[in-house]
Amino acid sequence: MASMSGAPSRPFVKMNGAGNDFVVVNALDRPFTPGPDAVRALGDRKTGEGFDQLIAIEPSDTADAFMRVWNADGGTVETCGNALRCVGWMLMQANGSDEVTIDTLGGKTVARRAGKGPDGDRITVDMGPPRLHWRDIPLAEEMDTRGIELQVGPIDDPVVHTPGAVSMGNPHVVFFTDRLDDDFVVAAGSLIEHHPLFPEGVNVGFASVLAPDRIRLRVFERGAGLTRACGTGACAALVACARRGLTVRKATVVVDGGELVIDWDEATGHVFMTGPVEVERTGALDL
Repeated sequence: MASMSGAPSRPFVKMNGAGNDFVVVNALDRPFTPGPDAVRALGDRKTGEGFDQLIAIEPSDTADAFMRVWNADGGTVETCGNALRCVGWMLMQANGSDEVTIDTLGGKTVARRAGKGPDGDRITVDMGPPRLHWRDIPLAEEMDTRGIELQVGPIDDPVVHTPGAVSMGNPHVVFFTDRLDDDFVVAAGSLIEHHPLFPEGVNVGFASVLAPDRIRLRVFERGAGLTRACGTGACAALVACARRGLTVRKATVVVDGGELVIDWDEATGHVFMTGPVEVERTGALDL
């Protein structure tokens, strides 16, 4: 089948990881270079395919594949934790292995099979060490990233304040709060997403610690808005909570779309994320 432009259509797989959904395109043999307008049109949930992120699997000289990520607003981003699990699963299904290496703009990652769970196949991704220096987030000025100088609300009575800042290959701030309703998360997240303190923008997490090994999390993603799950956000939340002594170094992070197990391994300093993958459907893009 060909598109109206005469070019062959591009098959895709619609997948999600704990509810964070993607259109995944195989670009190993034929380049896939949609412009921002095309990405936005495809990402529209009313008139397009609808997704949080658009993913291209590209060739790599140093890994099994390179994963390129566009947010629904048309901008490219460094990486996406839930998408790494989905792409890792696809590559392992294709080559029959139990482990693959995936390169991204945020660095290389190893994905491994982690058995079956109640929600299907589970994949563990080595997300590498968290980047905790203020320049690595990056922030516009020097601050202690365990609790940066930032608040939402009146100066003398802020609603949330002093979030932790973590980079998991992309920038995150994590507020510690029990206020997790949609209106607040969207309003506060959109306010902070492009704050001058974050020259590259930032993903905004809101974490409620339920127990030393359990966190409820909602994330307003840079360029995507409120999503059902954010893998790098879950990693950042665990790291931020552990650095403040609110949790241990391994916890279940409960997101809108399911649960992720995050382990900030003391021996290696790496963060490991384990969670489900799901194939929703297949289709073709006329690009």
